[in-house]
Amino acid sequence: MEEITLARPNHQFEKRQRELAKQKKKEEKRQRKLDRSADATPDEASDAPESAVSEEPAE
Repeated sequence: MEEITLARPNHQFEKRQRELAKQKKKEEKRQRKLDRSADATPDEASDAPESAVSEEPAE
């Protein structure tokens, strides 16, 4: 009688795929944050010198 073997799950492959998906998601999130901060930086940078000058006490 022939022995029938079932396909066994490859847990290492599945784990690696999950890790890659997490890394990809994390990198995309980091990139979005950088894009958001880069968009906000020019506005804040132009406001910063004016606010710094107005806050200094005039002697």
